[in-house]
Amino acid sequence: MSNNHLQTADIFVFFVYFVIVSAYGYYIYQKKRSTDNSQDFFLAEGSLTWWAIGASLIASNISAEHFIGMSGSGFAMGLAIASYEWMSAATLILVAWFIIPLYLKNKIFTMPQFLARRYNDKVSTIMAVFWLLVYVFVNLTSIIYLGALAVSAISGLSFGFCVIALCVFSVIVTLGGMKVIGYTDVIQVVVLIAGGLVTTYLALSLLAHEYGFGSDIIKALSVLKQQAPDHLHMIFDKSSPHYMELPGSSVIIGGMLVNNLAYWGCNQYIVQRALGANLKTARTGILFAAFLKLLVPVIAVLPGIIMYVLHNKGLFQHEMMGATGVVKPDQAYPTLMNLLPAGLKGVAFAALTAAIVASLAGKANSISTIFSLDIYQKYFNKTASERKLVLTGRWAVIICMLIAGLVTPALRSLDQVYQFIQEYVGFFSPGVLAIFMLGLFWKRTTATAAMAAAVLTVPTSTILKFLPYWTNGAFPNFPFLDRMSITFVLIVILMVVISLVNPKQYTSPILLPQRSDFKVTTAFLIMAVIIMGVLTALYTVYW
Repeated sequence: MSNNHLQTADIFVFFVYFVIVSAYGYYIYQKKRSTDNSQDFFLAEGSLTWWAIGASLIASNISAEHFIGMSGSGFAMGLAIASYEWMSAATLILVAWFIIPLYLKNKIFTMPQFLARRYNDKVSTIMAVFWLLVYVFVNLTSIIYLGALAVSAISGLSFGFCVIALCVFSVIVTLGGMKVIGYTDVIQVVVLIAGGLVTTYLALSLLAHEYGFGSDIIKALSVLKQQAPDHLHMIFDKSSPHYMELPGSSVIIGGMLVNNLAYWGCNQYIVQRALGANLKTARTGILFAAFLKLLVPVIAVLPGIIMYVLHNKGLFQHEMMGATGVVKPDQAYPTLMNLLPAGLKGVAFAALTAAIVASLAGKANSISTIFSLDIYQKYFNKTASERKLVLTGRWAVIICMLIAGLVTPALRSLDQVYQFIQEYVGFFSPGVLAIFMLGLFWKRTTATAAMAAAVLTVPTSTILKFLPYWTNGAFPNFPFLDRMSITFVLIVILMVVISLVNPKQYTSPILLPQRSDFKVTTAFLIMAVIIMGVLTALYTVYW
């Protein structure tokens, strides 16, 4: 039933998308460029509107790991995986309300810069190296892998060629700097949401047709309730085989919150989009991103659940098999896209490419920002000119993409890459969050405490993961989200104890929060209440 190559109409649609993005990016570069200014290149200082910030946040966040990885997890475990998206919407409200004001107040441009000013250069450098390693060897590689896997399955092109093409396209976009990324991301978001909705609509229509309801997608939704009731729950209890991946209420108040706050509030790749704006623009853009987050499971998780029902009905048995003859959940979305008619398949293909390229460009820009400002300028060339910093940033983009492209094939043995990303990024997220939250909100936190947290977070996470195996089950095997909660609490306690035992004064402290920093407008409150109301309704219906 599948058609794993692009028709002439698909190629034409994709070509139009490519030309529009490239031409618009070049137009923005020519219109808004300044003379080799590093803050302009890395942050697009003062140039991004609220809608560009919100769109860029989502375009950078949504990638192949969502279309392919989340659909695969939707196939395997159902709607519960949507907690990563819906709880992110709630987290974005917290970030906009309580965290962004403090960054902007202190004129923070990079996360390591904050750590250097709040603690010292040693803490800053250790965390900068951590971020660079994770961005290159986990984030970039997983995005390239899933993207190349999908593009290859849909177009018929070789996996290796797709890896090279995605890397080259992303480098071209990234070399224009944050302004080009931010504004082209607006187009990318429109394309990826439109293409995603087209694919979801096709999946629902196919489901309705297979169960004798023509193309009635409303009836298709009722089919899902009948055929896959176990896939329509947000919260798993301990009897569920997926409890270890999404452990009960921890997806709301435990490890998921730690994961999301670290990602959305302490992550250069994300926060960078808002650091060049004023507070009102930054907050509005972040809330816009929160609204868009509510929509993501419709285009990323729902297709996977639909494919699960169709597969159980006997369809796509061959297409869903991996090389080992075992069902491979991450094949769900590519299989579905291959069913699209000519032209529409080109739209969906462009949407997938938009998601991949936007995310790669955002990651690469953050890598170049951290390397140039927090490693190169600090340790290799303290007197580097603005032009030299921008040139270094561009070379960092090229080199990091080259490294990630070479490492990417090593991921081909994984079944659910989305879960792999979440778990292994979670090895150091608790420590990152503890260092930032105590640094922002508790003035007595010392550099020694932050250093201890930076050094001990990954070992603590590793011990909690492997101790059950080392002790033959004598030590409990906690789900990884619960391990994140435990690690976070342990690191916070450690930091508090060290800070109280060995207090010290700071030579260049940050400006500490005042009550006035957290005042918000009525419009902000209304939008926040609407988002929380939608989330409450969703969790009530699908608990």
